[in-house]
Amino acid sequence: MDRLLPIAGVLLSLFHGSFGYDFYVGGKDGWVVKPHESYDLWAVNMRFQVNDKLVFKYKKGEDSVLQVKEKDFNLCNTSNPIKKFNNGDTIFLLDRSGPFYFISGEPGHCAQGQKLVVVVMAVRLPPSPSPSPAPAANSVSPLPSPTPSSAIGAAVSRVYCGVLALFLGAVVFG
Repeated sequence: MDRLLPIAGVLLSLFHGSFGYDFYVGGKDGWVVKPHESYDLWAVNMRFQVNDKLVFKYKKGEDSVLQVKEKDFNLCNTSNPIKKFNNGDTIFLLDRSGPFYFISGEPGHCAQGQKLVVVVMAVRLPPSPSPSPAPAANSVSPLPSPTPSSAIGAAVSRVYCGVLALFLGAVVFG
């Protein structure tokens, strides 16, 4: 049992922070020069969050995906990529909020519209309780506020994830 706890902790951390969706860039068309729907229109209809993944499907050896800076995106400059992918089946993790810029690495493709900007929404944290104003000297102190339900929900969520991690650890490592 003592050796299960560290393993359960690792499983919990992997399980708890790994939620995200896979978005297939361009839908059924994939990463092509002339998609059925423009990449701009496709991206506007999506809501991207941290830990989501972009899946680029294209013909290996005939195309590539470049992650670039905004300036290179606007100019279709392929000479200075942040990252280059050319395996035909690229999975890109959206690991932070803010914009990500992608263009095709093939000459002329970006100028024909094979470029994509994705904006990842900011991580929303539950609001922290605002400090109460100090009571006036002649006023009666109010009763303390009840525990916010969000704190109870977070505690229940942690307990649930902990139990789930222990169960998975027991099943996997018997």
